[in-house]
Amino acid sequence: MTDPEARRHGRGRNFLIAAIVLITIVVADQASKAWILTRLGPHGDTDEIKIIPGILRFIYVQNSGAAFGLFQGKSPVLTILAMVVIGFLIVYFRHAIAGSLWLSLALGLQLGGALGNVIDRFRHGFVVDFVNVPKWWTFNVADSAITIGVIMLGLYLVTRNPGPNEETRQGATPVGEAPHAED
Repeated sequence: MTDPEARRHGRGRNFLIAAIVLITIVVADQASKAWILTRLGPHGDTDEIKIIPGILRFIYVQNSGAAFGLFQGKSPVLTILAMVVIGFLIVYFRHAIAGSLWLSLALGLQLGGALGNVIDRFRHGFVVDFVNVPKWWTFNVADSAITIGVIMLGLYLVTRNPGPNEETRQGATPVGEAPHAED
C-alpha cells in the first residue's frame, strides 16, 4: 500500500472505531437511563438501589443544569452549547484521528457521551443522572464516557510526539536547531 492509501485505510478504520464507540456509549447510556426511569423514576417502585452499601448506589436525579450541578434550569442553552461542542469536535479532529487509535477512542467516548445527554435534554428537558457516590456529584454513563474521553485526549496531547509537519512548518527551523546552510 502506498502512503496515501495507508493513511486513507487508517482514517477509515479509526472513524469506524470512533463510530462504534459512540454508538455503544449512546446505547448503553440510553438503556441504563430507561431502566433507571422504570425502577427509580417518578413512578418507580423504589427510591434507591444499593450497589455497594455506603459506597455506591443508584438514585434518580433530574439534572436541568450542566456537569456538577452548575447552571440549573438552563437546559435549552446547554443543549445548544452541547451541539456546538459536538460540531467542533467533529470538525476539528476529523483529520487528527486518522493517525491515532487512542484519539479515535477518546473522541468516540466524548461524542457518545455528549449525544447521550443531548438526547435526554430533547426527550425530557433534563438529563437523567443516577450513579451516586458519597461526597460526589450524581452522574450517568454519558458523563463517565465524556470524563474518560477528556482524560484520554489530555494524555494524547501531553504525550504525543509531533510529526515533522508540525515541528517545521514551511521551512521553519525547529526550536533548538540551527538553520541548515545551502551549499
